[in-house]
Amino acid sequence: MKLSKFSLLLALGLLLSVFMVACSGGNEGSTDSEGNSGEGNEEPAAEGEEVEQVLNLINGDTIPTMDASLATDEYAFQFLGSTMEGLYRLGEDTKLMPGIATEHNVSEDALTWTFTLREDAKWSNGDPVTANDFVYAWQRAVNPDVGSEYGPYMMGGVIKNATAISKGEMPIEDLGVKADGDYKLVVTLEKPTPYFESLTAFGTFLPLNQKFVEEQGDNYATSSETLLSNGPFMLDGWKSTSQKWNLVKNTDYWDAETVTIEKMTYDVVKDPQVGVDLYEKGTVDRAGISSDLVDQYASHEDFVITPETTLFYLKMNQTKSEALANVNIRKAISKAINKQAMVDEIINNGSIVSNGFVPQKFASHPETNEDFREINGDLVTFEVEEAKKLWEKGLEELGKSEVKLGFLAGDSATSKLMNEYIANQLETNLSGLTIELQQVPFEQRLELDTAQNYDIQFAGWGPDYIDPNTWLNLWVTDGGNNHMGFSNEKYDKLIEQAGGELALEPVKRFEAFLEAEKILAEEAAVAPLYQSARAQLISPKIEGVINNPMGATYEYKWASVGAGE
Repeated sequence: MKLSKFSLLLALGLLLSVFMVACSGGNEGSTDSEGNSGEGNEEPAAEGEEVEQVLNLINGDTIPTMDASLATDEYAFQFLGSTMEGLYRLGEDTKLMPGIATEHNVSEDALTWTFTLREDAKWSNGDPVTANDFVYAWQRAVNPDVGSEYGPYMMGGVIKNATAISKGEMPIEDLGVKADGDYKLVVTLEKPTPYFESLTAFGTFLPLNQKFVEEQGDNYATSSETLLSNGPFMLDGWKSTSQKWNLVKNTDYWDAETVTIEKMTYDVVKDPQVGVDLYEKGTVDRAGISSDLVDQYASHEDFVITPETTLFYLKMNQTKSEALANVNIRKAISKAINKQAMVDEIINNGSIVSNGFVPQKFASHPETNEDFREINGDLVTFEVEEAKKLWEKGLEELGKSEVKLGFLAGDSATSKLMNEYIANQLETNLSGLTIELQQVPFEQRLELDTAQNYDIQFAGWGPDYIDPNTWLNLWVTDGGNNHMGFSNEKYDKLIEQAGGELALEPVKRFEAFLEAEKILAEEAAVAPLYQSARAQLISPKIEGVINNPMGATYEYKWASVGAGE
């Protein structure tokens, strides 16, 4: 999920805190003013007094879209996850909990999945949620006329015929998803997919009410009035450019009795200092803390660090820059940034250095249970002298003594500090390199990424499902999130085998992923920077908020506001 990790790809320049990102998500970061809860300074409720079930929260930027077919980033998937429900949803410890589906059966060849849907689920306009709502939504996601990025990316090679349909080679009716009556959904896969069950909890696979979507036309999902919900909450007071909005409890939700929170207010705040000030005043119930604020608040009783599986890195566009098409130039950039100093002094929120392309404590070997990252070790480390040699070799191959590169990144206060550090490291350690900063709002960065209109880009990705493929599938040739022209035939073959002939051979499949990751390092596809954590001030009154490793960053279905301490 684009980030912003959230999501993919979580999301705003540097939110040293989010995926998440999906897929893929995504897309960028982890330390803006957003956090996980709390009116830190209010007095606790008196014993026996009913506590108001309201949270006042911060978001790092506007919501780019609420159309599930078009969503690609952390913020969109967060609010889709709060207002919508798919076949399943993530509960505690990444356990899949019943959503619209109550159960499913899988054929012996693992290609046909039959989901039984509950008959008491409703849309917020009173319509029943049916199997056809999933058929319509999934077909819409791969319909080339709709222009979804994640539909072809998430469904291609997974749902039967999805790739051919997204290329306009087959009609959308041939997609491997059918309704067997109103409450039975039959899904046919292209090939056995070990992680398919977790995909059913991801935003791209949410249902849509066909009649409502088509009645709204181009206005669909542009405001609260042009949206329907079938999940725990509904958006209120939101338009596509809104700087503030609310989530309110959906009383028509099938499991409304479980939902305790009545309302969540959101304000866009990009500056961490502003967020902390609001928290100290008791105005908001959550505040993310960036670099310089961490030392100041580390001893605060509400200070919390939450590890994440979101990775941040530099994308290097080989299609726009002759220099970046040179592998030695890319390797030099990958090795020229002091990442330990960056996480210790600039980020300073519990984030750790990333020297690979799959995060720590995310995927384990199916036999030995050894962590993926431990097996492959450190593949891309800070080595300034080696970086200088590779740089000079690359310049010689290009016949140049100087190179100028644009650096696309976020525009939040924390992002700007990070951007300047990275630019300074590159210019200081690589003689003859000039970096031109292009710092833009998150939504604009996504647009420039899709158009491949950048040289170097600061990006992040939160997992879309629990499998190494969510990371390694990013960089296949012409992949939906590649957007930088990287291509390696051997790498593509390994990822293809992992998703095909090795799909039901977990050990060989895992080993193929390990080999593929080494190729990314050899080719310097992207320059890994760090694995994020969230440093936050969190009110002790907030209970039951789940931190998801994929999809929506936070799950509030089971949350509540307690009496505090």
